[in-house]
Amino acid sequence: MREDALDAGESAAARAAGAPRVGVLALQGDFREHAHVLSGLGAEISLVRRPQDLDGIDGLVIPGGESTVMDKLARAYGLADPLRAAIASGLPVYGTCAGLIMLADTVLDAIDGQQSLGGLDVVVRRNAFGSQNQSFETDLDIPELGEPPVHAVFIRGPVVESVGSAATALATLPDGRVVAVSQGSLLGTSFHPEITGEHRFHEYFLRKVRARVDQG
Repeated sequence: MREDALDAGESAAARAAGAPRVGVLALQGDFREHAHVLSGLGAEISLVRRPQDLDGIDGLVIPGGESTVMDKLARAYGLADPLRAAIASGLPVYGTCAGLIMLADTVLDAIDGQQSLGGLDVVVRRNAFGSQNQSFETDLDIPELGEPPVHAVFIRGPVVESVGSAATALATLPDGRVVAVSQGSLLGTSFHPEITGEHRFHEYFLRKVRARVDQG
């Protein structure tokens, strides 16, 4: 399996079938897990590490990991501004955990000059659920995804402290804290569906990608 294409055979088959080309930000974090899920759902995968890797993609996933490290690497590699421009242009983007932090317009507890890419009209708090050994799992009722409930894994995840008028909460914990949001072509979750075999969020995202492709 090649690192730059993950699976050349599957990628070629996806292109032949007219599949959407989805980039996965591969600076740090669990990008391979996302790439595996998306490839299994029929998308052509492109790992994104440089500005030119954004050319020709129909959507982008920002994985879980360390948001401060992703931010520093994105700026160091000249990716931050092209990513902001792509988001502003309407590129469908799905961020999980650290990816949600990267997409948030406001990060309450940003450290070391951390910057987000923005786009989602939300305020988030990093590591809202404590350290990694305080990770937990729960089931979430998400009407947009239907039954059964989504089994969600939280690993040092952020929480959405407030949702602006442009965004919509998709899922909340029993205590009312928001953990999934959508806004036009953007999607963010505090948890990690890519590691649990729960593919409905990726399918939901791919519907956004295909809708934009169909619009031309």
